[in-house]
Amino acid sequence: MTPLRVLAAMSGGVDSAVAAARAAEAGHDVTGVHLALSANPSSYRTGARGCCTLEDARDARRAADVIGIPFYVWDLAERFAADVVEDFVAEYARGNTPNPCLRCNEKIKFAAVLDRALALGFDAVVTGHHARLLPGDDGPRLARSADQAKDQSYVLAVLTGEQLRGALFPLGDSTKDQVRAEAARRGLAVADKPDSHDVCFIADGDTRGFLRDRLGAAPGPIVDADGTVIGSHDGSYGFTVGQRRGLRIGSPAPDGRPRYVLDIEPVSRTVRVGPAEALDTTEITAVRPVWSGCRPPARPVEVLVQLRAHGEVYPATCRPDGDALRLRLHRPARGVARGQAAVLYDGDVVLGSGTIAATAQSSAA
Repeated sequence: MTPLRVLAAMSGGVDSAVAAARAAEAGHDVTGVHLALSANPSSYRTGARGCCTLEDARDARRAADVIGIPFYVWDLAERFAADVVEDFVAEYARGNTPNPCLRCNEKIKFAAVLDRALALGFDAVVTGHHARLLPGDDGPRLARSADQAKDQSYVLAVLTGEQLRGALFPLGDSTKDQVRAEAARRGLAVADKPDSHDVCFIADGDTRGFLRDRLGAAPGPIVDADGTVIGSHDGSYGFTVGQRRGLRIGSPAPDGRPRYVLDIEPVSRTVRVGPAEALDTTEITAVRPVWSGCRPPARPVEVLVQLRAHGEVYPATCRPDGDALRLRLHRPARGVARGQAAVLYDGDVVLGSGTIAATAQSSAA
């Protein structure tokens, strides 16, 4: 491989540290950068829970010192607040369930960072994502990691072909255990650092409280599938499709069966609930499609669809329809939420993605 001038995005975790080390060992001219994503980093999760704290910045700097590469911190707090945090709040206010990690990859790591890196003369951005890049007719193709349990192709499926051409994923052929063992051999102090989990910008993990502080109390009814009001809530933004716990229904439903959130109507502040089988979905409409290094199909195609990070994969027929995708699942999926991504695969290779806008049960299901 021809040596490149690359920018290594270093979160402070073990994956990004080993990715930067591998890029340097491969002969690339590597510069490390940590993204400061909060004006008040102490408000973000620490230890095993975050990826944007002061602790993480220090860990990233120490890793860069061990690798022997220059290191900088870029302040992207305003951009992160606008493109990720505010988007997260607005989506919940619309009754959707967004994925902030997916949005961060799209808007921050592979838009703001890649754009700035290219403007500064770098050839590519290297990250510690567990995914592979394979050669394709129209450029690199995104594919699943060798470590299926840690695969992150789902949250990278928002990347365009142009963005994939400016990306390097050195960990795609390694398992997480191999990455940790390599970090230890290289003397990287983050070798045993726990992975980040949950939403980094919600310090206490209370998503409902975080949204209530920003959207205020918005009480409304909880309505059963037959239209009967069976409870109340303080804000429809505190629910997501498929949720069972925390419904505050009071007494059991007349049939004695548990109830799940079926739909959220933010305008009327109504949360609709029903039995588990009412969550079954066979028809999905996804909008704002992105094709990952390939051309949009001209006719319906058979695909595999993943509907949530680390979720089950469903065989489906995909029919492009202007700026939307119409997906017909060959078997029902349960609890599909608006705002999540529908990612299309051909085997392990990503074809593209779209944001779920509507779901339904077909008459044939």
